[in-house]
Amino acid sequence: MQEDPSPPAQPRNRLHGMTLEAIVTALEAQYGWDGLAERIPVRCFTHDPSVQSSLKFLRKTPWAREKVEGLYLFMLRDAQRARRSAG
Repeated sequence: MQEDPSPPAQPRNRLHGMTLEAIVTALEAQYGWDGLAERIPVRCFTHDPSVQSSLKFLRKTPWAREKVEGLYLFMLRDAQRARRSAG
């Protein structure tokens, strides 16, 4: 008997299929580096920030990556709330 090599479906996971680069890029577009540094005060956002330096740090630092992913999910919920109240 052969097991199915595909990962299980994650229909309710809003991060499923998102790359860390896409998440950081979206957050930077929404908040800017200064806004990101206010919300998550880590050096990769406060000193000479770039997507590449942020990715390097976040891939090595699980707690910081969790905070970034949490902020991204908050941003999505906030945008969804704004669309509902406007429409």
